[in-house]
This record gives sequence, C-alpha cells and structure tokens, in this order.
Amino acid sequence: MPIVEVLRTYDRRWLRTDVAAGVAVAALIVPKNLGYAGIAGIPLQNGLYAAAAGAILYAIFGTSRQISTGPSSGLAAVAASAVLAVGLTGAQAAPFVAGITLVSGVVFLVLAVLRMGWIAQFLSRAVVTGFLFGAAIDVVVGELPKITGTSAEGSTPPQELWSWLGTLGDVNRATVVVGVVALVTVFGLRRVAPRVPGALVLVVGGLLATWLLDLGERGVALVGDVPRGLPSVEVPDVALLLDNVATVALASVALVMIGFSQTAGDARTFAARHRYRVDIDQESFAQGAANVGAGLLQGMPVSTSLSASSLNDRTGARTPVASLTSGVMVLLTLVLLAPLFSGLPTAVLAAIIIEAVVMGMMDVAALRRLARVQRFDFWIAIVALVSTVLVGVLAGVLVGIGLSLLWLVSVTTRPSLPLMVRERGTQVFRELGEHADDEPEPDIAVIRIDGGLFFATADALEDRVREVAEANPGLSAIVIDCGAITIVDAQGAATLHEILALAQDHDVTVRLARVKPSVRATLARDGVVDRLGPDKLHGSVHRAVEAHRAQQPRDATD
Repeated sequence: MPIVEVLRTYDRRWLRTDVAAGVAVAALIVPKNLGYAGIAGIPLQNGLYAAAAGAILYAIFGTSRQISTGPSSGLAAVAASAVLAVGLTGAQAAPFVAGITLVSGVVFLVLAVLRMGWIAQFLSRAVVTGFLFGAAIDVVVGELPKITGTSAEGSTPPQELWSWLGTLGDVNRATVVVGVVALVTVFGLRRVAPRVPGALVLVVGGLLATWLLDLGERGVALVGDVPRGLPSVEVPDVALLLDNVATVALASVALVMIGFSQTAGDARTFAARHRYRVDIDQESFAQGAANVGAGLLQGMPVSTSLSASSLNDRTGARTPVASLTSGVMVLLTLVLLAPLFSGLPTAVLAAIIIEAVVMGMMDVAALRRLARVQRFDFWIAIVALVSTVLVGVLAGVLVGIGLSLLWLVSVTTRPSLPLMVRERGTQVFRELGEHADDEPEPDIAVIRIDGGLFFATADALEDRVREVAEANPGLSAIVIDCGAITIVDAQGAATLHEILALAQDHDVTVRLARVKPSVRATLARDGVVDRLGPDKLHGSVHRAVEAHRAQQPRDATD
C-alpha cells in the first residue's frame, strides 16, 4: 500500500494543490463518466460508482502520483460489445458488465502476483491505435440515433448506419436542435477554450434547457431516473458469467491488455516528467484492485484516463491525495446531486460521448506518424481499424492480438543478417553498401546477426551462412559478429554445430566475434566452443579478421 508511505512523509504545503487538482478532475470526469456508462448500456450512476472506486483504490495501491483512474471510452466500448455479443438488454446488462470488470480485475491481480505485467506489451501501439479508432467509429454510429431522436438496428456499424439513414425522415426536430447545439458547443469549446470542461458545460446547459424550455414535453428524450445514494457491495451473477464464459474471457483479456498498455505508458510518462520511479507490477496490482472494487460496486471497467491525468498534472497534483479527493467528490455527487441528472437530454449525453471518443480515440496524428515512420505499422493499424468496424469491437480485439503476434513472429523469425565490410583506414566494420569507399575482405565474409540465436532465428542464420558460402567459391573464412546475441537456446547451439559442419564441407574457417559471457557459457556446455576451438572466439571483428590473416601462412605450411 504505497499510500502509507506517502501519508507518512506528506508535506502539508502540498494539500492545497492536491485538493484543487482533485476537485478539478472530479468536475471533468463526472459528466464524462455518465457518458461512458451510456456507451456500456448500463445505468448512468454505475459509471460514477466505477469512477469513485477507481480513483480511491488506485490512490491507495498505485505508484504514480498524477494518474487518475476511472472509466474510459475505449473500455466502455469493449464492455458494450460484450453486452451486445451475448444479447443482454435492460437490467441484465449492468451485472454482466460488473462481472467482466471483476474478472478483469482478478486477471490483473494474477499478473501482478506472477510479475507478468510485461504481457501487455504483446499488443502493439499500432494495433491499439487502429482498434481504438475503429471502436470510436462504432460508438459514434451508435450515438447518432440519439442526436436525431430516432432508432437504428444492426450488429455492425455499417448496418447501424444504413438503418439510421433510413429513419431520417422521422427525426424529432427539437431533439435535432438540442443535439446539434450540443455538438457545436462541445467541439467549439475544445477549439477556442480547450481548458474549459466542455462536458460539464453541456451537462449544466442541458439541465437548464430542460427546465427553461420544457424539453420533455417537446418530445426530447431524457436520461430518466438517476437515484441518489452510495453503491452497495454486490457479487455479480456467477451463473450469468458461466453461461457466457467465452465472451467473458475474451472481454476480460481485451480489457486487461488495452487498459494496462495505456496505464503502463502513462505512468512512465508522468514519472519521467517528475523524476520518480513507478513499479509496473505494483501498477498491475493497483489496476486489479480498482477493477475488482468497481466490479463489486456494480460499476464498469476502469483504467488510466489520460485527459483526467493530464488535468491532474496541470493543476498541481503532487501525490495520490489528489486522486483520493476526486473519488470523494464523486461520492458526494452521488449523495447530493445524482437526481439532478435525471433531466439531462439524451442528445446532450450523446454529444458528450461523441466528443469523448472522437478526441480521445480517433488519433489521426498517430496514424499519420505511423504512415511516415513505418508503413508496415500503418497498415497493421488500418487492418485493426477496418476489422473492428466490420466485425465488431470484440472480434477486432482478437484480430488485433493476432496481428500483434503475427508481427512479432515475422520480425523474430527474420532477423537482419547483413554482410559487414571495413571502413577504410580503420578497425571499424559496418554494413555493406553504406559507403562506396569501404574495403571488403576478398576472401573473408563477415555476417552480423541482429537478435537472439534461438529456435525462431536459428534456421535463418544457417541459411544465410549457406548462401554466403555457396555464392563465394574462394572464401576462406566466415566471421559471425555475435555482439547482438543476448540469448542462445539448445536449438541455436545445435545450429552452430551444423554451421561448423557446413563450413568444413566448403573448406571454410568459422570464427565468432564479440560473444557475450552468458552466450559463451551456453555454447561451452553444448561443446560448440571445444569443436570450434577457443582460439577462434575474438573480442572484435577486427581481431577475428587479423587472427585469420595471421593463421593463413601457418595453415599453408602445415
């Protein structure tokens, strides 16, 4: 419980800025979390239950001083997709969402106990970018009927959009006016006054408009009853979860991988900015505790909120006391102000949701960067985006995970194996073709392997050595630069035996350069060092080449 040490050494001078930051964040997250609950299809107050649980429990167990934890648009979209996948509606949706939240929290805790927080790295940033963009399109299409006062059907965004377009002749004009004004207001504030909490402005404005203009009597749909009071601890329906165990498992894994990839990155960013360290395994535990708490309090999935965390940082948060303050403010809102939200037009809530997902999940700048820096990553993001739009959010997660693993396998099994040549007049060897005046060794080939030597890369190295040996009949030696090899397994060591046999068939000497001690120990245990000869392991490529030159006359004499 890192909060114990924080409170033990707390400087009272920090209290003012911590409390101010907590209040500012609460003003931002309360209206947004109403919207996130709307995305997930659960009662609005349940979003606030999750916000309070996430903020307070993360403050107790987390190691980041600026992180604000609560519901997010991406996680809400995953929860909504899970609800849709199992065909739940109405009162059954809330306990199901709470159930997958609880399960994802347990998965987080298991990862923390096993110190496996690194597993979140298997979902590449390109895949997350594309997936979130596609999920945002899904959410926006789902909210359009609320802007026009109509309805739409379909299990995918294209079907929903087509259905919605067919209802435009039946729009409620008052609802359209409210929705359009809300959208213009929230996006306009984002552009001209980005520090103003647009969601809070919309909530206040929507409630005033309902009261002053009697919007309910004009056919504008309102969110309905939002009860006052604190949440109670309730274990989700276990039978419901077991009946849909496949969907629960997929949704929970998706929530963990997406949520933790965001949390780990954001925590490291704030820690680097303020020069302190975070413990990633403790962060996993904190996220687990927050999600378990949110699930038991009938909430929804929680993770890092970058917008709230950034506001926390800008307004001077120094410790997790700011997050505790946010959680307490949300609880006070539930006790004192919850019924006020009953008069909020659903069109206004839809505008809040649309702005949140467009600005928080549709990262056009990231897609442009991927296209500029690495076109392969860009196309992975596009495939993840299109898959999410065409087959749904949960299926999009599966596609994303598959793409990440395929990318990992592709890169791992195809290591770079360039030929090296000497820089003229130096002892430096660099890749062939970098400079026209480099000096190639006429009868010595230098090959560098960029990566570990194990089951996934061993065949690639053997194929490269065979290719070089067969393409150069006059070759007398092959030097393998092992400086980048940090791991070698049994198959990698066996491959070196095969390379030595291949070299012997071609009357070529093999020398290894820059072999790390741990790698050498493994090769020695398998007999590679004895078969190669200790005199053929060298501290640099230059020494290997010079040793071969010095050995040649003696070999010729023998």
